[in-house]
Amino acid sequence: MNIRPLGDRVVIKRLEAEETTKGGIVLPGSAKEKPQVVEVVAVGPGGVVDGKDVIMEVEVGDHVLISKYAGTEVKMDGVEYTILRQNDILAVVE
Repeated sequence: MNIRPLGDRVVIKRLEAEETTKGGIVLPGSAKEKPQVVEVVAVGPGGVVDGKDVIMEVEVGDHVLISKYAGTEVKMDGVEYTILRQNDILAVVE
């Protein structure tokens, strides 16, 4: 099953969080923070959204930095995705 976002929305998949700290301490699953660098898996068409022209600036495969509590989390086929608006993306990581 594929997810096709509408308007200025983007579907992202979180990258794996680090399991050890820089000092070598292993973190249990509950202590890990959600990563803010994520991978874009689908991009909406943009167009006119809320009366404004929106040009999509990210592409599938880009790694981007998002705000900490952005988007709506969904689970499909056992994989967790987040759907958010393009303006919740802070930067493209190169």
